[in-house]
Amino acid sequence: MVKLLGYLFQAARPRQWLKNLGVFAAITFTGQFFNPQLLKISVLAFLIFSILSSASYLINDLIDISRDQLHPTKRLRPIARGVLPKNLALAVALSGVALGIGLSLALSPSFFIVAFGFLGIHLLYSFFLKNIAVVDILAIALCYILRVYGGEAATGFHISIWLMLCVISLSLFLAIGKRRSELTLLAGYNGIVSSKVRKSLSHYSERLLDVYTAIFANSTWITYAFFTFLERPPYIGWFWQSQWKRFFEFPERKWLMITIPLVIYGIMRYLQLIYEKSEGESPEEVLLSDRPLFFTVSLWILTTVFIIYGFG
Repeated sequence: MVKLLGYLFQAARPRQWLKNLGVFAAITFTGQFFNPQLLKISVLAFLIFSILSSASYLINDLIDISRDQLHPTKRLRPIARGVLPKNLALAVALSGVALGIGLSLALSPSFFIVAFGFLGIHLLYSFFLKNIAVVDILAIALCYILRVYGGEAATGFHISIWLMLCVISLSLFLAIGKRRSELTLLAGYNGIVSSKVRKSLSHYSERLLDVYTAIFANSTWITYAFFTFLERPPYIGWFWQSQWKRFFEFPERKWLMITIPLVIYGIMRYLQLIYEKSEGESPEEVLLSDRPLFFTVSLWILTTVFIIYGFG
């Protein structure tokens, strides 16, 4: 029984819940992170997205059993290995869908719409969209974007248009990197035909994906730079009433600009991992396993929070 629960937990892919942290973007960048009520709502939104995403992963693994068994790494998943019964996986997935949708409706009607769309895109991807070139990338990216917008729908606070454009660019960059790494990974195994593992891969070439990657790597840091240059962070800082007020109070001092080098390095490091180690297939695993990237992202988070909540 304990082993069975362990396999079920593994099939739910808890590492991928890191993606759901995007729901906190709305309250973080609007200066509301330490608002107890909004933080509570955002945590609930995070849990709902985690439930729905895990349920969709189980359904996806049930649909892709035969293909996953041909994949060098996905064949180790519990359902593909046959150690997790299909009926149990399906029952848990359907229960997760019912629970997630029910909680989202209880949270707010607007969040329910976003959560329902999130689940719908996941299911459409599992059944159809992942087999259509370009559309599969757009579907993956849209799920990233909906996580951020879900935080906005749940709390009523909205990030700036420049930051949302950065989120869109980053989502496409990660989705394309996922396909690029998968294509390279499968090419390194003799006897594996990529089209049998994923139909859309037969329509991608490394050169095409390289162009896509370059486009959205550039647009990610550029839109982020515009966000830091053009948007004023909320004036809520701890230094606001201190003797440092005269130094920090000028609106033209856009302190978030100092985080631009961290974003540029993070993108460059991620590209290095994609091209040298073919590790972009699972962004959350890359983040947790690569120390330089993890340190850079952690430093960016700490610096951003300090700037917004330290002196605004």
